[in-house]
Amino acid sequence: MSFVEEKSNTNPNSITPKKKRTPSWSDLWLNNTTKPLKHVVFTMQLPSLSSHKDTTKTETLIRNFSNIDRTRLLSDELLLQILSKLPDSQRNPNSLVCKRWLNLQGRLVRSLKVLDWDFVESGRLILRFPNLTHVDLVNACLISPQNSVILLSHRLVSMHIGSGFSQNWRICEENMLSGEMIDTGLRALASGCPNLRKLVVIGASELGLLSAAEDCLTLQELELHRCNDNVLRGIAACENLQILKLVGNVDGFYGSLVTDIGLTILAQGCKRLVKLELSGCEGSFDGIKAIGQCCQMLEELTLCDHMMDDGWLAALSYSENLKTLRLLSCKKIDLCPGPDDYLGCCPALERLHLRKCQLRDKKSVRAMFRVCEAVRDIVIQDCWGLDNDRFSLSSVCRRVKYLSLEACSLLTTEGLESVILNWKELQNLSVVSCKNIKDIEVSTALATLFSTLKELKWRPDTKSLLASSLVGTGMGKRGGKVFKKTRGQQWLPID
Repeated sequence: MSFVEEKSNTNPNSITPKKKRTPSWSDLWLNNTTKPLKHVVFTMQLPSLSSHKDTTKTETLIRNFSNIDRTRLLSDELLLQILSKLPDSQRNPNSLVCKRWLNLQGRLVRSLKVLDWDFVESGRLILRFPNLTHVDLVNACLISPQNSVILLSHRLVSMHIGSGFSQNWRICEENMLSGEMIDTGLRALASGCPNLRKLVVIGASELGLLSAAEDCLTLQELELHRCNDNVLRGIAACENLQILKLVGNVDGFYGSLVTDIGLTILAQGCKRLVKLELSGCEGSFDGIKAIGQCCQMLEELTLCDHMMDDGWLAALSYSENLKTLRLLSCKKIDLCPGPDDYLGCCPALERLHLRKCQLRDKKSVRAMFRVCEAVRDIVIQDCWGLDNDRFSLSSVCRRVKYLSLEACSLLTTEGLESVILNWKELQNLSVVSCKNIKDIEVSTALATLFSTLKELKWRPDTKSLLASSLVGTGMGKRGGKVFKKTRGQQWLPID
């Protein structure tokens, strides 16, 4: 129906007036509303107009809002270079800006410690972090109970456990993923991260490590927990491997054996090794000899809590380029090392580090210093049984330039002096927390030696050091000052 009526036939020049349109409910409502509300409704109706001339300010604002993100003008490569210059503390806030920044930040991550195995098996790890070079899968391979507040920690591994205790005292073995699942995850990781350079894993089999060796040709560092001889067949394909850490047995967590068979397989397959650490591993003269003969680039050897058979010390002389020997938490050194002529010597050895080792057996200590007589640096920390008699066996090492003693409670000032006065090349000396070494017992000859050293750290008796710092305070003596707290939260002495 038209709002304008047709012209009359009787009088063509006459036009009837227009009929008023019946007001709708929206018109009545708008006429009674306030001005700000009219503006709101009007703005909501503007996008429905089809004419280009009626383009509204709202459409202009929308276009301007889409252009606020100036980083869209930058390529991914250029934006990656900018984000890589920012400190690591800003990575998490930057990833919350938008999805693009989240993906770019994931491409910048190189090292990752995985806690959830589903993240690996589902492929989300590769999509989220495609450029990983260092991956730690140990915690992801262990099944921890939900909401557990009990943390069982070791120097090598830690995990949350339930309130019950393991009957065989091997908690990790009872709460570990199956070997098939771990191998599947390793294959997915190796295929998605061909530039992987460091891998830490527990419970892997020979097949899983073979897939990592074949796909990750740049793999240089490997740490295997719960390792055995069969697993070592897989790492023989890692031709570029330079750093290797094998963990066989950890009391209370898991048990596994690495013997001379595994060490021989390792020596024949990984000939470019530079650093090797054997923790909780068995072996004997034959295994250490094979490593020395085949791994001619080996410079650093670490034995932690070893279970080596007697006579293994003599095999160290086959490592002609060995520069650093570390013994950590070893309950024994070598109870039957053999005669001196059979022991030999490591001609290139420069550093000998002993930490938390049992040095009670005099024959073992004597053989150790005999093999390491060319050493330049000696560090002994928290070792049991090192008295004057056993420390005097180190006098065979006449080229020592640096000596560090810490927590050697049985060693006295006389025992220390009898050795270091014969070391003509000694330049640096550190003595800390050795309670039987006294300042008042320092002789004139020893004081003269101190004056010629380049560096001296002398804190043998911590009790005397504390007493000297409390002189004049009245503390540290019976009947001294006692303190009480006042209402103003201040400590005041009581006379």
